[in-house]
Amino acid sequence: MAKELTSRSENYSQWYLDLVNKADLAENSAVRGCMVIKPYGYAIWEKMQAELDRMFKETGHVNAYFPLFIPKSFFSKEADHVEGFAKECAVVTHYRLKNDEENGGVVVDPEAKLEEELIIRPTSETIIWNTYRNWIQSHRDLPLLINQWANVVRWEMRTRLFLRTAEFLWQEGHTAHATKEEAIEETIKIINVYASFVENYMAVPVIKGLKSENERFAGAVDTYCIEALMQDGKALQSGTSHFLGQNFAKAFDVKFTNKEGREEYVWATSWGVSTRLVGALIMAHSDDNGLVLPPRLAPIQVVIVPIYKKTEQLAAIAEKVDTIVAELKAKGISVKFDDCDNKKPGWKFAEYELKGVPVRLAMGPRDLENGTVEVARRDTLEKNVVSLEGIAGYIENLLEDIQQGIFNKALEFRTQKTTRVNTWEEFKEVIQNKGGFVSAHWDGTPETEDKIKSETKATIRCIPLENEVETGKCIYSGEPSKQRVLFALAY
Repeated sequence: MAKELTSRSENYSQWYLDLVNKADLAENSAVRGCMVIKPYGYAIWEKMQAELDRMFKETGHVNAYFPLFIPKSFFSKEADHVEGFAKECAVVTHYRLKNDEENGGVVVDPEAKLEEELIIRPTSETIIWNTYRNWIQSHRDLPLLINQWANVVRWEMRTRLFLRTAEFLWQEGHTAHATKEEAIEETIKIINVYASFVENYMAVPVIKGLKSENERFAGAVDTYCIEALMQDGKALQSGTSHFLGQNFAKAFDVKFTNKEGREEYVWATSWGVSTRLVGALIMAHSDDNGLVLPPRLAPIQVVIVPIYKKTEQLAAIAEKVDTIVAELKAKGISVKFDDCDNKKPGWKFAEYELKGVPVRLAMGPRDLENGTVEVARRDTLEKNVVSLEGIAGYIENLLEDIQQGIFNKALEFRTQKTTRVNTWEEFKEVIQNKGGFVSAHWDGTPETEDKIKSETKATIRCIPLENEVETGKCIYSGEPSKQRVLFALAY
């Protein structure tokens, strides 16, 4: 099984595709650029969804659902927004098919042309702000804190499973506030929620920062982001939170009467993470044997494999395993007892290793006699024979240890792959040969950023929120700079 994976050192991109395929996470569909998320991949997304949904609700947000179709005229109301998404939009022009009398099959009925074309949502700001106009009249209607779980379509030409597909799943929050300060506070609150989720559940360290003007969301005043580093030294934008100012409120005429009785435009935010996080999870931790899943997001946290020759041995093992399963479930640990008899234990070991199950227990007749079990941890591939006495508590602690260990390994990797440079030559050398995050001075102009990108393909990933003020000279132009920013090649 695992031997069929291309190694990361040989071809990282192919390793990733092999892993997504062989671990049964997703596959390409009959629709070009779209994917089928298979049950195991979807189970990971469901765990992500559940935790994020809980975190949103804890911060006062509620879920709603808005249409998949957006009238084309809505997009022309916010100039930056339409410019940002125009090239990625899928457009519905007709509403009916008819039989093709000459050639057989069906054709689009030319009589069924829509009066106004509909855009399949690439993001929902326009349809939501058009709706909010009816929901918001007074300061008593604010803040409005709404999230939706949905699919979106962005017509990507170069796709990669989970990381970039024409259709993907995500959540998008859209909030309305009475003051600029409240809206900015909300934007920052959400980027902190995202960072907490990615670090504490995905075990991926992130850097919180602001996007440069070039990298900002179309229609936003400011975009906050979390940036993670993958094992090939490329950055992955893992979540964004946008302060939209009053741009959409003005475009859709969303006003409220303030406490003094004056009419004002509402202040807005939007924010989202997508199934791209599944791609981040795979790329940040997995190895040449397969997936390495952090326990808090693993669909199966513990698998138990019996080793036996006779059916009575299996019956005796199963009896003992039933007790272990009950103890683990009582602690909220998901566990699978794989007693299916059409696969050998060695095959099962390789399969669960490939699928990244954090802890594997193996029990045979000798273990039964000795009151022991073999415990293998997926992250380090270490095996130990452990007493069954207090096994549930042992595994509970082991899962926490694995979760922390995976995070620490990723953090150590990021530290090694973060380089401070002071000259253009140094910058080019690190980007080309070492990769990772490059901390460098930049003069703050989009022109310089464009030139750096065109010459090296590196982009400003973020201006870190925890940046120190440090004067210096821009690595490219030599002009004065107040602080360093993080550059990287990115997905």
